[in-house]
Amino acid sequence: MSYDPRKPANLESMNVVDRDLVMAEREASKAYKPPTHEAIGTERRKSKEIQRSRTNGSELSSSSSSSDASSRGMSRIATAATAARMDTRATRTRTHPLEDHRTETHRLQQVATVGATKSKSYEKPLPNFGGGKPYPPELPPYEDYVVEYDGPDDPLHPQNWTFKKKMLVAVILAYTSLCSTFTSSLFSASTRAFAVYFSISVEVATLGTSLYVLGYAFGPLVWGPFSELKGRKLPIVIGMFGFTVFNFGTATAFNLQTFYICRFFTGVFGSCPLAVVAAAFSDIFDNTQRGPAIVVFSATVFLGPMLAPFIGGFIELSGAGWRWNVYLPGLMGVLATLLNVFFLTESYPPVVLVGKAAELRRRTKNWGIHAKQEEVEVDLRELVTKNLSRPLRLLFTEPVVLALTVYMSFIYGLLYLFLTAYPLVFQGVHGMNAGVGGLPFFGMMVGIFLVACYIVWDSRNYNKKLAANDGIPVPEWRLPPVIVGGVFFSLGLFWFGWTGYTKSIHWIVPTLSGVFTGFGLLAIFICCFNYLVDTYLMFAASVIAGNTFLRSIAAAGFPLFARQMFNGMGIQWAGTLLGCFSALLVPIPVLFYLYGRKLREKSKFAPTMKRKPQEEETSGSDDDDNKHSFVALAATRSRAHVGPSTTRQRTNVSSATGDVEKDAGTPGVNGNTSAAASGPVEKQE
Repeated sequence: MSYDPRKPANLESMNVVDRDLVMAEREASKAYKPPTHEAIGTERRKSKEIQRSRTNGSELSSSSSSSDASSRGMSRIATAATAARMDTRATRTRTHPLEDHRTETHRLQQVATVGATKSKSYEKPLPNFGGGKPYPPELPPYEDYVVEYDGPDDPLHPQNWTFKKKMLVAVILAYTSLCSTFTSSLFSASTRAFAVYFSISVEVATLGTSLYVLGYAFGPLVWGPFSELKGRKLPIVIGMFGFTVFNFGTATAFNLQTFYICRFFTGVFGSCPLAVVAAAFSDIFDNTQRGPAIVVFSATVFLGPMLAPFIGGFIELSGAGWRWNVYLPGLMGVLATLLNVFFLTESYPPVVLVGKAAELRRRTKNWGIHAKQEEVEVDLRELVTKNLSRPLRLLFTEPVVLALTVYMSFIYGLLYLFLTAYPLVFQGVHGMNAGVGGLPFFGMMVGIFLVACYIVWDSRNYNKKLAANDGIPVPEWRLPPVIVGGVFFSLGLFWFGWTGYTKSIHWIVPTLSGVFTGFGLLAIFICCFNYLVDTYLMFAASVIAGNTFLRSIAAAGFPLFARQMFNGMGIQWAGTLLGCFSALLVPIPVLFYLYGRKLREKSKFAPTMKRKPQEEETSGSDDDDNKHSFVALAATRSRAHVGPSTTRQRTNVSSATGDVEKDAGTPGVNGNTSAAASGPVEKQE
């Protein structure tokens, strides 16, 4: 029941509950006029031009209620904390551009989260409120209760953490990623011993590596959306716990079925850091710091498989047996799990606000306070569509995604093919043992270190271009290192094949070829990865999911035919074949560098596209998602970032262009269209 002070009320004819409610509202109406249902309906229809109207009445709408039985129950009082907040809101007349940008980014992230774009439909009628009470009146506009970050320097925001805290989290996450990738190749050193133990062929024993990497194809389909719903910490903790458990299950297996099943699920759980850690780095580091941070993450992805073979070889030589090459990752997983449980801090900004909202609800007793992330309702059909159907549609219908994914899959597959090729050259041709035969992988590590240093150094030039282009990233800026890396990678393959097939050529010569292949490997992977993210932005998660799916399948398949190919064709001709395939793929980044912008303008998924007719924008579920990504800023923009009245001047900033406008009384969306709404305008170099 809602009390209207303009209408007389017959208190004598009411029951106790209704009478107390009316008395409480009459008492509160001295400083508060509750909105009528007509006013609420009008307010909700203004979705594109949301305005805040602060009056003395609305400032008391969030006051807590007293439960003292001797007073007129439910009378509203304003706490000191509420008064302080009201005073802050009354005097705060403009927001910082960075704060606007972060809020818009969080809203776009929330719109792209599974279950955020539509609510569930319920067929059952609402149950009675209970206790003989009617349903309470509707709350004022819900945006008033959505918590946000307090300015650009809010210490709660992960990008404002201290350097020490950022480094602690980054080291924990890097170690967690290293555990996963290190495990992927450690077992390869025990392939022959495993084959002898179970009396199987070496090719069947190689499934121990392939099935683990195959788990990388399916795991991110779960861990990616999970991290968008519940934050980064929870999936990483669950993933590393499962990784540890299945590692020990693999190590104690006494039949092939148990071994291979546990090995596959170790990969599924171990893929969590690969799907989540890069996103966590993007939460913590801003645009100027993110490039070097992603380089560190990518280096762990490639250094792990190269560090493991010689360590596993020495374990095998020690007589400990193949099981200790599985026990060791399990022990590393125990440490990673403990570090993540006790020292990892949640870094996903929308989920951090969930914790802030929970604290405010607990301390103010105002149960309407919430974070935008808490409005998400997961729908199974939408979950399947966005995380299974759309990644595959993007993969096979977008030329940019398909071409670069094929290129990256070939490169990534060769990384695991080298686990077979290097032992054939350095153990088979040069007669090294299992431990020493893994040391030539340091040549590739040197190449990876060199390209990592180059990318970190080149990030300064990229930031200058970004500043000169009004903060608008042009994806094609990422491609020159890919072109150079592709040429180096092809040369490295030819070099390896024609210097590693005979013992008459010193072993250092094929080892040095790894500098070229390592340089090309990381340059291609990092820059293509960034190009896809820059191109598809709101659909980047789906693009990376499809990319990871195909890459992991290639990496799982390449080791299975590597031994037959090198033994049948000969090392020199097998290296030549791979080098020719690599050379044929070099023109792909060249074509995208020249014509990438035209392709992006024709894509219905790239946010830089030209606006399509209305009938095209509403023709399908993916088109609806695309439209949501364009209008999300207007439809979900926080009222705290929209000019509330004609007397208030504030600074509006486009999330993409950084252009500043003075708004004196016009709605915040009008005249302030962001890149998410109209697509960024790219300047030519």
